[in-house]
Order: sequence, then structure tokens, then C-alpha cells
Amino acid sequence: MGFGTPALALDPNAGVTRESGPFDLFRFGFSAYKKGRKDEAVEAYRYAAEKGHPGARWALANMYAYGDGVIENDYEAFKIYDDIARQGVEPGSQDTGYFVNALLSLATYYQKGIPGSPIQANLGAARQLYFQAASAFGVPEAQYRLGRMILEGQGGANDIQQAKKWLNRARVSGHPAAAAVLGNVVFEEGQTVRGLAFMTTALERSPAADKAWIQAMQERAFSLAGEADRRTAIALAQDMLAKGLN
Repeated sequence: MGFGTPALALDPNAGVTRESGPFDLFRFGFSAYKKGRKDEAVEAYRYAAEKGHPGARWALANMYAYGDGVIENDYEAFKIYDDIARQGVEPGSQDTGYFVNALLSLATYYQKGIPGSPIQANLGAARQLYFQAASAFGVPEAQYRLGRMILEGQGGANDIQQAKKWLNRARVSGHPAAAAVLGNVVFEEGQTVRGLAFMTTALERSPAADKAWIQAMQERAFSLAGEADRRTAIALAQDMLAKGLN
């Protein structure tokens, strides 16, 4: 796979050239990146990627996706992630993490599409990729996103029971957002105390980026619940937090 970008000069004193092996190029790129020399890192990753190094391809795709050391280019990132995903991975391979990350990244792109590129939104494709990562690799983030898509009927049929199954798997693995969404679902189903407790523990454990929407969801539910259920739910949530339960 070629990347069509003019070559820079690798540091001749490092003993690494474009003809070096893929692992040496990747190691040089990683070292250069850690030192802030991102132009050298990109070049080394490109050469290593062209020689088939999965870690280099993944790192290069991430740099394009986030505009990290290169001009942000989601379509270029998509093509590299797609290449990683198409090559697959052997069971138990040390490259599994790169493969799973590529599946999640592709799914995210398919959910929204990439403006100005051939990649249009394709919710069915996104849902299938999340399912692959959720079922074959047990990735909590994929289980959460899959659960939400099923819950909202995106990319396929709406199925509350299937959505709850995937959200619960993610919740048990410690995913706060999944706990919050599942809590809201069971609250709406009439499991008031359990739902409030899930949302309360989720709010406590959620990262800053998720706190606002989880808090809004939790406060709405609390406003609809009776005083006795609120007290019981708070006590249950405190017990779950103390015991490290999700």
C-alpha cells in the first residue's frame, strides 16, 4: 500500500533507512514520536506500513484521523483502517488490538460518513462492525454502541431485549455509559430502583465528557420516582460503588 507523500530524510545517524526492516522502522517511528519529532515518525511509519507492519499502519491511521503530525484526513485514515480490517487477524495474535481498533474506527466513520469523500453514512455496515467487535472480541465499547444502535433501531430492527443484553455486557465490564442507558431502559420498564441505581453509579464513574447527559438522564428519572424508591436506589448505588460493582 503506497501513501503517495514525498519522502523526508530519516536520521542517518540512527542506522535506519527506508530499506530497513518493518520492525526497525516502526521502532524508530515510535521513538521519534515520543520525542516530538512527528515528521520523522510519520515517514518511518509509512515505510513500515508499506512493508506490512500492522502497528505502523494503525499508528499512521490514527495520526491522519486526529491530525497528529499530519494534516487531518479522515478518508486517508479510513482507507488504512479498512486495509487492516480486510486483512483480518489470527486468533490470539498480538495484532488483535490493532484489528479491533480498526473495526471500531470504521464503524464510527460509517455511522456519520466522511464529507467530501466516497464514504457515505451506512448504519447497517456500522452495526455489523460493532457486532463483530462485540461478539467475537467482547469489546465493551462495541457492546455499548451496538446496544444503542439496536435500541434506537439504527441500521436494523429495534429489539429491546437484544439491546439490553449488549448494554448489560458492557455494564458488567465497567462501561459507565452503558450502565446509564441500561438504567434508563429498565427504569422506563418499571424497574425503578434498579434503574436509578444503575444511572447513579454511572454518573459517579463516568468520564467528564459523559457526565452532562448522564446527569440529565438521572435527574429526570429521579424527578419521576417516589421518595421511598429514591432512598432505596441511593442506598443500592452506594453499596454497588463500595463493592466495586457496576
